[in-house]
Amino acid sequence: MSDATSPKSVSVLFVCLGNICRSTMSEGVFQSITKPAGKPAHPLISNIDSCGTGAYHIGNDPDSRTMSTLRANGITSYRHAARKFHPSSDFANFEYILAMDDDNLEDLLRLRQREVKKQGSEEGVGKVMLFGDFGGKKRRGGRGEEVDDPYYGGKEGFTIAYDQAVRFSKAFLEQLEAGELS
Repeated sequence: MSDATSPKSVSVLFVCLGNICRSTMSEGVFQSITKPAGKPAHPLISNIDSCGTGAYHIGNDPDSRTMSTLRANGITSYRHAARKFHPSSDFANFEYILAMDDDNLEDLLRLRQREVKKQGSEEGVGKVMLFGDFGGKKRRGGRGEEVDDPYYGGKEGFTIAYDQAVRFSKAFLEQLEAGELS
């Protein structure tokens, strides 16, 4: 972080596989917390986006069950078109890249390693973390909670993903505000 008088705002990217369920749910929740309608935006957050590691749904709207869950929780203005993760631009444009599960985390860490090698430095290359490391229950090995993919399940999976997104978003912001993220 910068000095205490002018903290640097950061950009956050949420990543899952297809960018229509978990990452979009998390983006919508995070936007509602950090940029509430009719109120000033959070001073530490400059940009929020989401994407997928796969190219399955490029250009599509979020899953209708994602949108239904967001609307049921008062988030009605969220809009997004699915896109694929682009290593060069996304690592340059986002300070925090938050993966929804271990598989996407490992893919992103591998891509980050390539990007660092290509650039010859870690400077200016976004940090990759598991979203569930923020406020999630610790699993064996110390890793945080995964956000399970609700795509093939029912409404309950989307409700669980929403609840996780709220919990993890608040914990991420608390750590950011406390200067615990470097």
